[in-house]
Amino acid sequence: MPLKVELKAGERLLIGNCVITNSDQRTKLFIDGDAPILREKDILTEATANSPAKRIYFCIQLMYLDNDIGKLREQYFSLSNDFLKAAPSTLPIIDQINNQILTLDLYKALRSAKKLIDYESELLNATTSSTSIPTNSDTNG
Repeated sequence: MPLKVELKAGERLLIGNCVITNSDQRTKLFIDGDAPILREKDILTEATANSPAKRIYFCIQLMYLDNDIGKLREQYFSLSNDFLKAAPSTLPIIDQINNQILTLDLYKALRSAKKLIDYESELLNATTSSTSIPTNSDTNG
């Protein structure tokens, strides 16, 4: 069964190493085959991979698009081990991603890496809200 993708006007889609840009109208595509496919909203660039979890996602994205974990395997495991040391509570998500990579289910690994990005954001928000700098009104009571 082919994959059905609806693109908004101007939206881009990666199929393998090809970028498809939609025109000015909504378009429906039916894609049959095994090429890696990513919607624009799911694509990170090297510049936008600006946090540890996003760098993990970016590494998996490159594995997925190249359909090859060999070139980036060492880098991925280095990134994930460093992340795990900094945030041990991420072990269940990291384990899930590791298993998906080792079983070559790279698209699912990308989806799990999105969960890691969301969790990282929650951790950062919790940290910044608990370590806020007191204002003058907080100290002059």
